Amino acid sequence: MNTWTAIGLTVLGCYAVKLAGLLVPAGAMERPLVRRLAALLPVALLAALTAQQTFADGHALVLDARAAGLGAAAVALMLRAPFLLVVAAAVVVTAGVRAIGG
Repeated sequence: MNTWTAIGLTVLGCYAVKLAGLLVPAGAMERPLVRRLAALLPVALLAALTAQQTFADGHALVLDARAAGLGAAAVALMLRAPFLLVVAAAVVVTAGVRAIGG
């Protein structure tokens, strides 16, 4: 399969998922359990993506400067720092650990 075939199939798949979401009856979305799951699903997906990008390198589990940056961001979040400060803390700590060879 070449690249353009993969892109075309991805486009069709995304369109089908979007269309399926539009075809769900409005009454189904009003149920309390569905509303709660719909509110929590993006948080779970973002957490999984963050963990995968931080601790994975191909098929291997790694613990490197990215983990230190994530830890710094977590501490900044616990201290209720503004979002830009959280990102800056993660960047500075990750760069610092990489600079000293970690």
